[in-house]
Parts: sequence; structure tokens; C-alpha cells
Amino acid sequence: MLIAIDHGNKSVKLPHGDPFVSGLVESEVAPFGKDVLKYRGRYYQLSDHRIPYHRDKTEDERFFVLTLFAIAREINAAGRYTAGTIEVQLAVGLPPAHFGAQHQAFTSYFLGRGPVSFVFHQRPYSILINDVACFPQSYAAAVTILPTLQNEPRALVLDIGGFTADYLQLRNGEGNLAVCDSLESGVISLYNKIISKVNAEHDMLLDEEEIDAILLKQKAPSVPDIGRIVERQAQDFVNDLFSTLRERGLELKTGKVVFVGGGSILLRRQILASGKIGSALFVEDVRANAKGYELLYQAVSGGR
Repeated sequence: MLIAIDHGNKSVKLPHGDPFVSGLVESEVAPFGKDVLKYRGRYYQLSDHRIPYHRDKTEDERFFVLTLFAIAREINAAGRYTAGTIEVQLAVGLPPAHFGAQHQAFTSYFLGRGPVSFVFHQRPYSILINDVACFPQSYAAAVTILPTLQNEPRALVLDIGGFTADYLQLRNGEGNLAVCDSLESGVISLYNKIISKVNAEHDMLLDEEEIDAILLKQKAPSVPDIGRIVERQAQDFVNDLFSTLRERGLELKTGKVVFVGGGSILLRRQILASGKIGSALFVEDVRANAKGYELLYQAVSGGR
């Protein structure tokens, strides 16, 4: 069974179903509540508090446990559960700038474990990960709209994620890994600036969900000045990001700029208000990278 997973620093995205926060609580006894997974005698529960940023997600087992949550959800979404061992092929990804140095280690992180047994929602699972393919983020998301980009002589894909903002240049739909990088300018850094500013000026602590609600116009803050701080910080963040890209010789006013990732959706108003983008195309689906991994795996699997 092919399962594609986008292991984001802020959230884990799958081709089917809702994303979930990249956060875990581990305990020795069964916790109260839902989304409990038992693996190697330990209990894990999804948390709204994400794991601190990991440049290398193979440093410990936490992202593997998050992967087990994702696999179980995809098995259930596809109606493929069985009491026997389920063979799984994984399609995953890394930021373009980290891809060359990390893709072999990230692939090996999932392989060679033999049958893996765990319990999810009080039901036993046995899986065998027998193949893993890793692809560049950003390009994977662009693959989902490739017909739109194949006749573009130059396009820049900008994936604003949790901790990084990844960019990759395309020419007639082909990715150019010589023009790519990952900047530590994801929305987590914006959250931290907003939280510090609001705390300093109003002695109040916002959380990330409250900031999202303000930026998406889903909820007005109780103190109007807090809304102004959030909006101003978000606009400054977007303007600074675009200035950094311009300093790197990337022209944003000619050619198409393709915005992907949850951060792009969150900051769409600020992106359009910046006046620094000539032609913007937004990929609205936060699951675009995961869907792209699935498409890319299917395209190359014939050669495996």
C-alpha cells in the first residue's frame, strides 16, 4: 500500500484527511482521550504542542512514531485494515536545500525495521515498510499543478512552512536544484515575534492558534491593538522575506511565483498587499506536497 506523508515541522499532512500537529506526549501508562498509540510498550498521544524544530528528523524516534499515526490513519481512510501484516511503500520529502545531504539518511530511517507492531485506537496493527522514496518539497507540490507550469519559461515555487521557507526555480515545469534553498523564515519565527511583542506591550500571551485565527479573520481579538500588532508583524515578515529573496537575485515581478504550504495560505493577504509580486499563483491545498509525493512515486515506481 502506497502512503505519502509530508513531515512538516508544524504539522503532518496526508493525501487524505485532515493534517495533525507534529506533536507527541509519551507516557508509561495509557492516557485518557483519543488518538492514543502504543508502540514498544510506550503510549503516545498527539498533542497541540509541536516538537521543537529538528533540522534532522532522524535524531530520535518521535517522527517515526508520528509516521505510525499517519500510516494508521491512511490505512483506515482507504479501508485497508487487516489483522495480518500490511506491506507499506512510503513516499516522503525534504526541503530542496536539505535534499542532497539528508535524503539517504531519511530513507534509511524508515527501512530495515522488519515488521512493526503497534496498537492504535485499541486495534493491533502490523506493518512492513518495504520501500521508501524521498522527493524535494516544493517541487512535489508544483507537480500537482504541473500542466499550468509546463509552458512557463520561469517560475519560482515558494513553500512557506513551519520553520523554513523553501524556494525552487522551475523552467518549463522542470525543477532546477541549482536555484533552490531553505531559509529559516517559516511561520514559527513569525509566531515567536508576535508572541514576544504582544507580551511586552500588553502583558498577554497569545498562542499560535489565536494568531492563525486573527490572520485568517476568523476571530477578532479582545484588544483591538493586538490585532494591529499581528497584522503589522505579519506584513513586515512577508516584506522581509521577499527582500531576502530579491537580495539572492530572484526576480519576483517577472515570471510566475507559485505559493504553496500552510504559511502561504495564512499570509495570502499580506503577500498580495506587498506589491512585490508580479504574478502570483496560490496552491490552496495544504496537502499538496503529500499528494505530489504520491504522484512522483507512482511515476518512478515502474523503474524499481
